[in-house]
Amino acid sequence: MSKPDTIVLIHGFWVTPRSWEHWIARYEKQGYRVIAPAYPGFEAEVESLNADPAPIEAITAPRIVESLATVIRALDTPPVLIGHSAGGAFTQVLLDHGFGAAGVAINSAPTEGVRVIPPSQVKSTFPVLKNPANHHKAVGLTFEQWHYAFTNTFPEEESRALYERYAIPASGRILWNSVLANLQPGHQDIWVNYHNDDRAPLLFLSGEEDHLMPPKVQQSNAKHYKSKTVTEVKVYPGQPHLMPASPGWEEIADHALSWAVEHAK
Repeated sequence: MSKPDTIVLIHGFWVTPRSWEHWIARYEKQGYRVIAPAYPGFEAEVESLNADPAPIEAITAPRIVESLATVIRALDTPPVLIGHSAGGAFTQVLLDHGFGAAGVAINSAPTEGVRVIPPSQVKSTFPVLKNPANHHKAVGLTFEQWHYAFTNTFPEEESRALYERYAIPASGRILWNSVLANLQPGHQDIWVNYHNDDRAPLLFLSGEEDHLMPPKVQQSNAKHYKSKTVTEVKVYPGQPHLMPASPGWEEIADHALSWAVEHAK
């Protein structure tokens, strides 16, 4: 079988596809076709979404998954899927639905059934989850909240520059629904079949210093998989949540791609 020639990069919450700018350029220089689709309604620039967050308020997880699936269906061959944060959870759902030759979930949000909630994660998501009324809102982070959740290993000046370049509000609806999913009967939005033997190989990459989605979250998520297909976890020392833009991102990007190509189904 020929190796994958296309990479789909899936962004997370509080950012847009702009957060993949370094990875897009690096992979394209290696000859890959790179697609970094925005969530529906997130096609506008960061500045526009901050000025008018209505598309963020309206978004739902099923719409995001279906929009990503539509992009992948249009490709001639199965791509490598690489998702960051919430994008890692969407990557897992897409793999479970039969999309992708291999997947990499970076500092991934958990899929349904993962109940590990480290204290730093509680603090990072508190701006949204402190008030049930935020369920219907787009909730942004102050710079201090962003620095704690995304760039806690960065000098303040660099962290502030990334905040101004990347940060947008996040969907309170999706975050609240993800919390409630483990309390409600039946399958919810981010459910996957942990026994799916047909799922493509999956690699979790975790930042040791990640406050928003600490390694314990990915390690627990990986242990939930009981299928015969490959599921691995690698932790990067000293890395924060925003690994796609942190010092050393080149090594992380190269490892993610080489692992995916080697294990591609």
